[in-house]
Amino acid sequence: MPFPDTRDAWGVDTDAPGLLAAGADLTTATLQAAYSQAVFPWFSKGQPILWWSPDPRMVLRVQDFKLHRSLRRTLLAFTRTPGCEVRMDTAFEHVIRACAESSRRGQAGTWIVDEMVDAYTRLHAGGLAHSVETWSGDELVGGLYCVNLGQAVFGESMFMRQTDASKIALAALIAFCRHTGIGMVDCQQNTQHLASLGAREMPRADFVQHVRQARQAHAPEWTFSPLYWSELLSA
Repeated sequence: MPFPDTRDAWGVDTDAPGLLAAGADLTTATLQAAYSQAVFPWFSKGQPILWWSPDPRMVLRVQDFKLHRSLRRTLLAFTRTPGCEVRMDTAFEHVIRACAESSRRGQAGTWIVDEMVDAYTRLHAGGLAHSVETWSGDELVGGLYCVNLGQAVFGESMFMRQTDASKIALAALIAFCRHTGIGMVDCQQNTQHLASLGAREMPRADFVQHVRQARQAHAPEWTFSPLYWSELLSA
């Protein structure tokens, strides 16, 4: 069955705001259909697959990214340190598993259960999911993964093993988006951390329209050049 209209999702006055449907599967085709309609899966171990489309939607417009002074210093130090670099799509499964293993404040477990790891790894193999990785020499110290349909980018999760390594990955994603003409990154839910970096809420209807238009554009080639840093740092 097709996904219900996102306007049928549970409202803010319910026990599960944004809940749209339960069931189906996590095949690449189902995930692609879901993201094409601004819907994403989010569930815990022992639950059925739950599908969400919250209203409002938290998004980070590339032009609104707040490059705070401390992060600017971190990026400058990172770019000048031999062996430190950003890579894309060289260790996707390592990134998503690291995200699953990372502890989160206020969370007892993880929503990135084994089924999700397998599903998004398949999505990556199909060219629809990507990793942004922070490396220090041969060590993967931070990163994030996301879904990409055309010029629609949906952020999923981040991790760090060194201070600010996940922020470096996010800044690299923003630099990449600036260079390739991508206008915003979906952040799904409102968090204080994302808001501090410039993310803000957007009416779901507007976000659905954005996805409908952006997914029809040509998807970028997911490679990162150090030149992208200069574009971000000079902005």
